[in-house]
Amino acid sequence: MGLFARKPISDLQPVEGAHSLRRALGAGDLIMLAIGAVIGAGIFSSIGTAAAGEIRPDGTIVRAAAGPALILSFVLLGFVCGLAALCYAELAAMIPQAGSAYAYSYATLGELVAWVIGWDLILEYAVGNIAVAVAWGGYFTSFMSGFGVTFPGWLTHGYRAVTLSSDPSVQTLLQTAPHIGGIPILLNVPAFAIVMLVTFVLLLGVRESSRANNIMVVVKLLVLGLFVVVGAIHIDTANYVPFAPNGWTGIHQGAAIVIFAYIGFDAISTAAEETKNPQRNLPIGILGGLAVCTLIYVIVGIVATGLVPYMELRAADPLAKALDVAGLKTAGWIVSFGAVVSITAVLLVFQYGQPRIFFAMARDGLLPAWAAKVSEKRRVPHITTWATGIVVALGALVADENEIYDLTNIGTLSAFAIVCIGVLVLRHTEPDRPRPFRVPFVWAVSLVGAFACFYTMLGLPRTAWERFGIWLVLGALVYAFYGYRNSQLRRNQR
Repeated sequence: MGLFARKPISDLQPVEGAHSLRRALGAGDLIMLAIGAVIGAGIFSSIGTAAAGEIRPDGTIVRAAAGPALILSFVLLGFVCGLAALCYAELAAMIPQAGSAYAYSYATLGELVAWVIGWDLILEYAVGNIAVAVAWGGYFTSFMSGFGVTFPGWLTHGYRAVTLSSDPSVQTLLQTAPHIGGIPILLNVPAFAIVMLVTFVLLLGVRESSRANNIMVVVKLLVLGLFVVVGAIHIDTANYVPFAPNGWTGIHQGAAIVIFAYIGFDAISTAAEETKNPQRNLPIGILGGLAVCTLIYVIVGIVATGLVPYMELRAADPLAKALDVAGLKTAGWIVSFGAVVSITAVLLVFQYGQPRIFFAMARDGLLPAWAAKVSEKRRVPHITTWATGIVVALGALVADENEIYDLTNIGTLSAFAIVCIGVLVLRHTEPDRPRPFRVPFVWAVSLVGAFACFYTMLGLPRTAWERFGIWLVLGALVYAFYGYRNSQLRRNQR
C-alpha cells in the first residue's frame, strides 16, 4: 500500500459509545467558540506589531510597518480565510471527526499528506498557545499595575523575549535579573500559571469548558465595545497620515503576522464529535464566527490607528497603551482587564483543540495508543490534555511572542492551503457523495484560496521558513519510524 492511500470516508464517521466524546454543542456554542478562539491575542497583541513593524535591537527591520493600512491587512486576511472557511465547512459537514484538517486530508490526499497536516496542526496549537500565554502575561501585568501591584521584571519576561526586545528598559533585565552560573533568570511566571489553570478547566469536561468560554466571550465583546466607543470619540484624523507608510509591502507583511488574529475558526472543526447535528451546525459555526470576527477587527483597527500615531502601538499590550497615550488611563485599565479575560478564552479553545488532534491521529495508529485514551468520567482526552498543558506552560516561561507568531502562522496557512486543495480533489474522486454543505464556485474558491494562503506565507520572515522546514523534517522522521509502521489503515488493508 502506498504512502498516499486514502481512508474511506465511511471509516471517518465517529462511532458513538462509552469511549467516544460527548455531543453537547449547538450552533450558538460553536459561534461563541469561534469568537473565543479568534478574538484574543491577535487583536490585543499582534495588531501592534503589524501596525508599527518589528525592529531587532541591532536595528534590523524584521517586517515593515503597515500603519493605518492595517485595516487593509485585516480585509485581505478576511478574504483569504473566508475562502479556506468555505472549504472547511464542506469537509467538516461531510467528515464530522475531531481530527479537523488532518481527517479531511486522510480522505482526500492520502496518509502522508494527512500526517503532514496533523503535524502542522500540532505546531499551530501548541506553539500558538505559547504566544497567546505570553501575550496574556503582558496584559495581566498591566492590569495588576492599575492596583499598584508590580512584579519583578525577571518574573514577567521570558529569556527569549528579553534578548529579542528593542525596548531598552526590557534589555536592561539581562543585567539586573538574578544570575545563576552567569545566566540571567528570566521567566514569564504569569504565562506559565494561566496555562496550567486552563488545563485544569479543560479536564472538567466539554460542557463546563464551553460555559466558561461563553462567559469570557461576553466580557471580551463588552470591553472591545468600550474601546471602540471611547477611542472613536478621541480619534485624531492626522494619525491616518501616512495611511500606508510602506505601501503594499507593509500591508502584505502586516497580514502575514495578523493571520494569528484569525487562527481559531479552524479549531471549531475539532469539536465535530462533540457537536449536535454537525452536518448543519459546523458550517454555521465556522462561517458565522469568521464573519463576526472580521467585522470586529476592521472596526478596532480603524479606532486604534486613529487614536495614536501607529508607531505608538509597538507594545505587548497595544490597545491598552493606545488609550494610555491618549490620556484615557481608566479605559486603558479596563481594556487590560478585558484582554486578560479574552486571551484566557483563546487559551481555552486552542488547548481544547490540540488534544483532539492527538486523539484522532492516535486512533489511526499514527501516534501511540495512549494519546487516544478518554477519561471514563469526563470523556475528554485527559492524558494529552495534561501533556499539552505542561509543554505549553514550560514554553511560555521563556518564549518571545513575535517569534512564535511567525511559526504558528506558517503552519496554519499551509494547513489551510491543503484543505482548499482537498475539497477540489474530493469533488473529482467522489462527485456523487452527499454534501450537506457545498462550496459555491468550487474551482475558483479552492484554487484562489490555496494560492492566497501561499502568497500570505511569503510575507513571513526567512527564519519562519527555516524553522518550519526543521519541524517538517522532524515530523518525517517520526512518521517513518513510527506512524508508517503502526498505521491502522495499513494494517486493515494488508
